[in-house]
Formats: sequence, C-alpha cells, structure tokens
Amino acid sequence: MATLYLDRAQLELRMDGNVLAMYENGKRRGTVPLGMVERVVVHGRETRFESGVFLKLAEAGAAAVFMGARSSRQVALLLGPRHNDAAVRIAQAQRIGNADFCARWSSALVSGKLRRQHALLLQGEHRRPDARKALFKAQNTIARIQAQLIEHPPSLQRLRGMEGAAARAYFQGLTALFPPVLRFHGRNRRPPRDPVNACLSLGYTLLHFDAVRAAHAAGLDPLIGFYHRPSFGRESLASDLIEPLRPVVDGWVWSLFRDEELRESHFSLVDGGCLLGKVGRERFYHFWERFARIQRRWLRLQCAHLARDLREEGTGWFDPIDDHEGTG
Repeated sequence: MATLYLDRAQLELRMDGNVLAMYENGKRRGTVPLGMVERVVVHGRETRFESGVFLKLAEAGAAAVFMGARSSRQVALLLGPRHNDAAVRIAQAQRIGNADFCARWSSALVSGKLRRQHALLLQGEHRRPDARKALFKAQNTIARIQAQLIEHPPSLQRLRGMEGAAARAYFQGLTALFPPVLRFHGRNRRPPRDPVNACLSLGYTLLHFDAVRAAHAAGLDPLIGFYHRPSFGRESLASDLIEPLRPVVDGWVWSLFRDEELRESHFSLVDGGCLLGKVGRERFYHFWERFARIQRRWLRLQCAHLARDLREEGTGWFDPIDDHEGTG
C-alpha cells in the first residue's frame, strides 16, 4: 500500500475502471491501481478531481488530506467508510468525564514526550560536543520535570504548564543543533518563519493526518480527546496521540538538514512565512515515507488498544432487543 502525493499544477485525476489516471494539461501522464493507494496528500488548490474519484477512494478505504498552497496546514480531510461499532464511541465520550482516566492518559503521553525529548538532546550532545552547554542545560530542566511527574502526579492544568516549561527548555537546546544560516531560534508557526519550522509544521501535519486515519479505522472519534479537550473543528484525540511522537519528528528533521538532504536553497520567504519549494517537498515526501512507517504502526497499535479497552464498556448501553426496524 502506498501514499500518493499530488503536488503539481494543472493536474487532474480521473477514474478509469479501478485505476486512478493522472492527466496534466489534458495529456495522460500515468496511472495508479486504486488497490495500491492507502492515503492521498494533496498540496495546493490547482489539482482537479473527477467527481467519481472521491467516491472510489472512500469505498476503497483510502484517506486524503488537503493542504493549503502556501502552508502546511490541513484544510480538509476525506476518510474512508465510517466504523459501525458505536460502543467504542459511546465509551470514549463518557471517558471525558472520568478525571482519573484523563489524568493517567495525559501523564503517560507527556511522560513519553519528555523521555524522547531528553533522548534527542542527549543524542545531539554526543554528535555535537561543541553545543554541549545549551543541550545539557535543556536536559537538566526536562529531567527535573520528569522527576516531578513521577513524585507528584499533577492535575491536567498543572501538567500542561509543566509540558510547556519543558518545551521552552527543549527548543532552546534544540536550536543549538542547527546551523545559524537556517535562522532557527525556537518553535514558531502560522506561518513558520524559518526552514526548520517549515519542516516541523509539515511533519506534524502529516503525522496528525495518520493519527486521524488510525483513530477512524479503529472506530474511535478523532474529535474526542482526553488531554487535548474537545474543541470546535479540532481532532483532539489525534492531537493526543501524536504528542509522544513529536520529538521523533524533530530528530528526523534534524537528520534531513544534518545530512544535507534539505538545504536553505530549497526554501523561500513569502509574506513573512518560510515555504518549502517544490523540489524540497519532493525530497521531504520521499524521505517521509521511509520514516513514517514505524510511526504509523505505533499509531495503529495505540488506537486498537484503546478501542479494545472501550468496546466492552460501551456495549452495556446497547439495546438488548435486536430491532432493525427503520434502518432499511
């Protein structure tokens, strides 16, 4: 199964039986068997779709994410057939009111995130001894917060404050790993103002898309989270799921610049925002597919485990009478 990236102007997709046919300026440029497509990433607004394409993608269980032409933000999602197990979503909605569960769930997410942040900074110290001072300082701050989490499990509000403090220290250390020419001075977004943040934003968006897809496939509601509380238009559960994986993306982005797979010349500044150009996006997507396999598997396992935990709890609400009247 593969990811289809659509990132060319004047591109049109049509259905030819069970094959996706790609046309550019009216000429057929290639085909992809529908059965091979697991997800579609559409960058920009110039790609056109024959109406039957969306129906065929949904029927095949493929998902699509649409991103803006000048940003890495998700604009829209197309998911496959809905899951019919209502028990999972009933129990998921009830768990929002379970303070103990939400605290345990959230603490586990943040602890995993801090552990990976600390590991990345330690790896950076080994590879960049010249940046040891900044990296060591950030490690100490994160280690202190980790100890506090273990000794005194905090409330959700305090946990968010501790995560924020760790993030500030972490990014101050992380900036030392990147050359000054990249102008990376910490996390910024909407729009990202430097090449590193442009890649972080794109990576987080793609990972979030995979988390939404994994949750949907497991019968979970991607909108109902326990650490990121439900909010209008936000897939809060997906935001929960990717928290421990963010430092993994950070480390991967560092490797792209460290190994010179991406360079400053792949980016441009437009209206105060930093954009990854077409050649750079091609390279990014190429390496992302290799990187993302393990993260996608982790997300599927986490969602399957959570759904299994919720299913038995939710079936208690089912009507014991098997009455299908009115469903036909």
